[in-house]
Amino acid sequence: MPLALKRLPLSLPIICMAIGAGIFLLPAISLRPMPLAFPAITERLTELVVIIALMGAGLKLDRIFSWRRWRVTWRLLAITMPLSIAAITLIGGWGLGLSWTAALLLGAALAPTDPVLASDVQVGPPRSGEEDEVRFGLTSEAGLNDGLAFPFVNLAIALALAAATGEPWARDWLLHDVLWEVGVGLIGGFAIGKLFGWLTFHVPAESKLAQTGDGLIAIAATFVSYGVTEILDCYGFLAVFITALTLRRSHRDHEFQREMHDITEQVERIAMMVVLILFGGALVSGLLSPLRWQDVLAAVAIILLVRPIAGLIGLAGFAADRMEKLTLAFFGIRGVGSFYYLAYALNHADFAEAERLWAIVGLVALLSILLHGLTVTPVMRSIDRQQGRDPDGPDASPAAEAATGAEIKE
Repeated sequence: MPLALKRLPLSLPIICMAIGAGIFLLPAISLRPMPLAFPAITERLTELVVIIALMGAGLKLDRIFSWRRWRVTWRLLAITMPLSIAAITLIGGWGLGLSWTAALLLGAALAPTDPVLASDVQVGPPRSGEEDEVRFGLTSEAGLNDGLAFPFVNLAIALALAAATGEPWARDWLLHDVLWEVGVGLIGGFAIGKLFGWLTFHVPAESKLAQTGDGLIAIAATFVSYGVTEILDCYGFLAVFITALTLRRSHRDHEFQREMHDITEQVERIAMMVVLILFGGALVSGLLSPLRWQDVLAAVAIILLVRPIAGLIGLAGFAADRMEKLTLAFFGIRGVGSFYYLAYALNHADFAEAERLWAIVGLVALLSILLHGLTVTPVMRSIDRQQGRDPDGPDASPAAEAATGAEIKE
């Protein structure tokens, strides 16, 4: 299906949602896959998809990590993300009449770019040469923004619990949810990435894991990184992406990097399709029924105004042409990651507006999948042509491969 849709203004997520809607409209199907009816399954399934997507995103990146080379990433994280969280929180609190804790949760869930559904605007496989500024910026942002969004999800949970118990929250939130969980997530992800990099590429030839030719090693690294760092009570999402970057850096030009990426992408795609089929079923089962007309306007504003404006503010003064900046600002895709954040928060604290929150998040994800899915192909093909690449040609031109190789050596 992805091959068939390559040149069409249509995306695989749209097809999966349509399939799900069709299946769950059948009279013989009595199951209604509503997230509030299956809270634990919703949290764990979306969690699985996101961590695999984060490993795949990290393995894709050819660009060597540095503060200067990753300028676009820091702008999107340090400026665009906080502005988006603040704007969506204000929309939820003032515009929709939600409690401020629920509004903050809405902002934290809907601000991050989704690493799962953003695959069409991400860089290509390792050493493919498909790593322009737009694709790199959206891939690296989607990989790292969980480390910034999750503290605000936990802040909403802490405020909700404090409202019920009256216990102080600020000290624990700052020291644990921000400093500890972000810091240990970074350190733990790096350490596990170094370990897997050594086992895969640098132990004696007869025993190194690259000799197996089994790309599932990347899935093993994903689960070990996420499991160990979650046991340490820190942000596993952040750790998995750092593990992927570190594993890629351990031997950047080894052909086994492509093997690990390919199997990760296949597992991610299968899991993503399952989630979106269930999402399509939830849509026809009444997920959006609690919506009010204000919620619809807010969802449209979040997609068409909040992210694009916050993105352009974050990219002000950045050395890129107008088309690139507009694309970076526009394609802040929302989806499976937002589902996870909301499911996680609702499973850890009581929010009276839970049904309405799911309806709003579901509508934003639906609009994002439709709007971004219908526009991503023509927009990215236009950028490719503008930058001298043939969108219908092979994965990478000789010039692109040479440029990638030169950067790797550098």
